[in-house]
Amino acid sequence: MSGSDRFCQPRRIRRGAALTLVFASILAAGAATGSFPDPDGKDASGPARSADRAEPAGHHEDVARAAAEAMADGKSPMEAAERAVSRSGDRWAAVYSQGEYEEFEAALDGQYTGVGLWARRERDGRIEVSKVAAGSPAATAGIREGDRLRSVDGAKVDGRPVTEVVSLLRGDATDAAAGTAVTLGLERGTHAWTRTLRRATLSTDSVTVQKLAGGVTVIRVAAFTKGVGEDVRTAVRQAPAGAGIILDLRGNSGGLVTEAVTAASAFLDGGLVATYDVDGAQRVLHADSGGDTSRPLVTLVDGGTMSAAELLTGALKDRGRAVVVGTRTFGKGSVQMPSRLPDGSVAELTVGHYRTPSGRGVDGTGITPDLEADAAALPRAVTVLSGLGDTS
Repeated sequence: MSGSDRFCQPRRIRRGAALTLVFASILAAGAATGSFPDPDGKDASGPARSADRAEPAGHHEDVARAAAEAMADGKSPMEAAERAVSRSGDRWAAVYSQGEYEEFEAALDGQYTGVGLWARRERDGRIEVSKVAAGSPAATAGIREGDRLRSVDGAKVDGRPVTEVVSLLRGDATDAAAGTAVTLGLERGTHAWTRTLRRATLSTDSVTVQKLAGGVTVIRVAAFTKGVGEDVRTAVRQAPAGAGIILDLRGNSGGLVTEAVTAASAFLDGGLVATYDVDGAQRVLHADSGGDTSRPLVTLVDGGTMSAAELLTGALKDRGRAVVVGTRTFGKGSVQMPSRLPDGSVAELTVGHYRTPSGRGVDGTGITPDLEADAAALPRAVTVLSGLGDTS
């Protein structure tokens, strides 16, 4: 498993609840899409849940009531809300300070605070730098792909989940701002050293395009931040006519559903992308018409493909538009809605689950690829493309 220090401020339900996996996953379809009421109560309509299981009764009301009662008693509404969320059984719910939530919204706008490196855990438990963002503090410090990351601020990282390592790199709510320091213990071959970096505000590079032999275009989408859907459509339009495309969603932690739907519109000529319901009322997400439906398409996924990325994968798979190659996706098919608490903090609460066009739920099960492939997934995808049609 791999991860980067962008989009990865873990969602914390304080007082002992577990860290969730990826910071970006909290709004699979939420206020920032314009599809839910935002935390300040502005009206909107849109994605919520599919009815594959009921949510805890009075879930939203319990949290709001606990926060209001705490405020009246001169106590912390945020801490009261955290306790109510902890009791609710809502796996994906979380409570954020005002600053944490503003940071998350900035991330969805395409910015994040970090040092600009990606990390992956090797089979022996070692943490290795898998990528360094150009111009980032990590790049300026001379850190390279393949370097071993041994510690962060003195905490050893060998054997830890990548998400915990990323959390250390990003810092907690009090020390994650641009300009704050983080000290890394590193190793390259027999050389070991420490380097103190200053976190910085960096721009995301959510869509990258690579051209392979035979005209094959690889479009890698790291997360569905604002503008990503149109970037995917542009990449498809600029691909050589008739050539195959590999849509690489491995490690994609989700983001904005509206952007995932726009990306689906690059490959579909209208039609259903997903269904959901709001308070029992069925709703649908449709692709725009005019997408490229003729060129061969393979979608690459893995255990880090989550949320909105799973929604897109499910649409392309169910509608027969793409062959899905890789490993089973994460299985985060729930959607959350934010609400502002009296002290300015924000509670993110699950309102339901979406379904793919064939009516399959994703939450807890993920999406099984058409063809299993792990380390050699990209070469396997190229081989599959060659069998789907002319890629030159």
